[in-house]
Amino acid sequence: MNNHIRIKKEFGQHFLRDMNVVKDITYNVKIDENTYIFEIGCGDGVLTKEILNTCMAKLWVFEIDPEWSEYVYKSLGRDNQRIDIFTENILDVDFSRFKEKSEKWTLLANLPYQITFPILHMLQRNISLLTEGVIMVQEEVAQKIVKKSGRGYGFPSLFFQHYFDWKLLNKILPGAFCPPPKVDSRLMHFRPRKDLVVIPNEENFWKFIKLCFKSPRRTLLNNLKQTHYDYSKLSEETLKLRSQQMNIQDFLKLWDLLR
Repeated sequence: MNNHIRIKKEFGQHFLRDMNVVKDITYNVKIDENTYIFEIGCGDGVLTKEILNTCMAKLWVFEIDPEWSEYVYKSLGRDNQRIDIFTENILDVDFSRFKEKSEKWTLLANLPYQITFPILHMLQRNISLLTEGVIMVQEEVAQKIVKKSGRGYGFPSLFFQHYFDWKLLNKILPGAFCPPPKVDSRLMHFRPRKDLVVIPNEENFWKFIKLCFKSPRRTLLNNLKQTHYDYSKLSEETLKLRSQQMNIQDFLKLWDLLR
């Protein structure tokens, strides 16, 4: 690797080497002189360099590994006023500082797979700051996010589809990375939904959804028996359903009856 810096498994480091994939990441978002971009986990800066080749306004890079952060700063950032590199864990960042720079940001990132869902929840919490993004995730995670029913469909599917529109882009094989991961990967485009349905008592609604999916193969009746909710208000036909057969509208109707 560059500069003989060790790749660290504890940070889930798998660096992109296929330039066609790198170019796909920037190609699938709108970038102009007013675009503010942030990157999570720059590694040795292959995607970072490609972003800097665009006409974007500003790039913020968050890299937890101080060795790679320093390497990218020396190779790309020292004399470039359009990039700031932060040696920080993105999960510890206070996003209020993003708003001080721009009202809207675009995310471009090859996400560390072991913290994909914590990052996605972080994005949901800060959704008002996001315009769109392209992320690299594990193929299994990508399919789970876009599932509409059946096996693999669950709380993450409902939750992230409620807040974002998702589009599956190219599937990426392990050979595109160094070192190659043991799984296939997928590029995904996301954009905050503009038609968000207002959910009464939203926090408790999502807790309720988790309870409904506690044992995905069991009926709704069997899952609700273990809760404090008065399921006697529901029809026998509804109680025979499995959560994996129900969409967000179905659950919102349940919520109106049970909350």
